[in-house]
Amino acid sequence: MQARRIGLLGLATGALAAAALAGTPAMAADAANGQKVFRQCQACHVVDKEQNKVGPHLVGIIGREAGTVAGFNYSPAMANSGITWNTDTIAAYLADPRGYVNGNRMAFAGLRKPEDIADVIAYLENAGS
Repeated sequence: MQARRIGLLGLATGALAAAALAGTPAMAADAANGQKVFRQCQACHVVDKEQNKVGPHLVGIIGREAGTVAGFNYSPAMANSGITWNTDTIAAYLADPRGYVNGNRMAFAGLRKPEDIADVIAYLENAGS
């Protein structure tokens, strides 16, 4: 297994994002709102077909090892991160992409609202179905 290259800030941010999501059990994630929030991402990512753009496609992201989409040129930081994408890792990454995987190339600063993060994850989980 490859060693993770995640900064301390990323670990702290990830823990806060996971805690924020876990701390809102009464708030159900809204995939429809997640699709709206995802509009910020669609210039670089697609969820409905295996087509890379500026960023890799996100088809089947849940359960996939980071840095493994064929044909996409990942940063060494992402390719060697050892991360497997699940709801917790995606939440932490969406909250602070550069802090969670120090040295990755994604220019997006992150989502600030825990409910938006939860909604985007719900959208990603349902996009392929």
